[in-house]
Amino acid sequence: MNYLWLGCLVFAVATPFAMLEDSHNDVQITCGERSIHVKWKVDKSMTGNPSRLFLGSCFASHFSNQSNEGPVADFYYGLNDCGFRRMATLKYLVYENKLNYRPLPKPHPPSFSYPVRCVYDRPKGWTPAFQSSSAGSIQGQGELAFNMAILNYNFSGPAESNVFPLGSFVPIWAGVNQQAHQPLLLLLEECVASTTLEIYPDTLTYPLITNKGCLVDGKTSFSTFLPRHHSSSIILNLQAFRFAVGQEVYIHCKLIAWDPDNLNEAKKACNYNKDKGEWELLDDPFQSSVCQCCDSTCQGRGKRDTESAPQGLVLKSVLGPLTFTEVSP
Repeated sequence: MNYLWLGCLVFAVATPFAMLEDSHNDVQITCGERSIHVKWKVDKSMTGNPSRLFLGSCFASHFSNQSNEGPVADFYYGLNDCGFRRMATLKYLVYENKLNYRPLPKPHPPSFSYPVRCVYDRPKGWTPAFQSSSAGSIQGQGELAFNMAILNYNFSGPAESNVFPLGSFVPIWAGVNQQAHQPLLLLLEECVASTTLEIYPDTLTYPLITNKGCLVDGKTSFSTFLPRHHSSSIILNLQAFRFAVGQEVYIHCKLIAWDPDNLNEAKKACNYNKDKGEWELLDDPFQSSVCQCCDSTCQGRGKRDTESAPQGLVLKSVLGPLTFTEVSP
């Protein structure tokens, strides 16, 4: 096998079906409407343990050491399997993964890796499925429905792409459906970014909102909470950041529905004003003293918080995946 082709990119355009053979005829890819078939002519040095051949997280569907073409591994999977990464641009849906040979289990890196890519024309009217919703109840108040979504640039509807160049803005909207309830204030108590859908103790995260409502990312960027139109919703205008560039990024947030007349150090939304070098309360700048703790540790007010009416409901939500990319020169 000629290893000079390791840096080549397999690029298959599916409309809706296409086959592309790479220039060395070692990998063949068929992109179906919702599935993929990868035929890999495997070097003999990799055939000792076929269970170490992977497409993303998936084993080979079939392996033969007896074909006329030599050792061959076939992978037949759906595009929602194997950890395929999906990106949506204005014109295309792009699915990416890698063929890997791992002689040793993780965390050891693969000794061989080869990128696989399928590109589809984007259906008219299609929007990325990165909206997140959840529901819960406040005692004596009934059920509340929470939602999060990425908006387009003019906030008129869902974003048309999940790919954002570094420095551009990602409008993150969160809202709670009040229905017949008395007015509620929606707050983002905490938000972090990670490359995983779940957060574990050893997961690398990038802090966005910490310390009970302090938008710390705004100290080093132009991220900001935008002025509210309704107390029951909030927009975080997040500037795309360098963390995990080119990878899938998930935004993990803790949402709180709260009494709008009981803002305090533990229940607030604070922006950092770079011109003044100080923190400001989004909902009432004259009460910005509750944000002074953002550079230290913000504490609650003990029992008063938990006994106020209506009692706050806390829910966790995950939004993504998003992809942040380098800006082309």
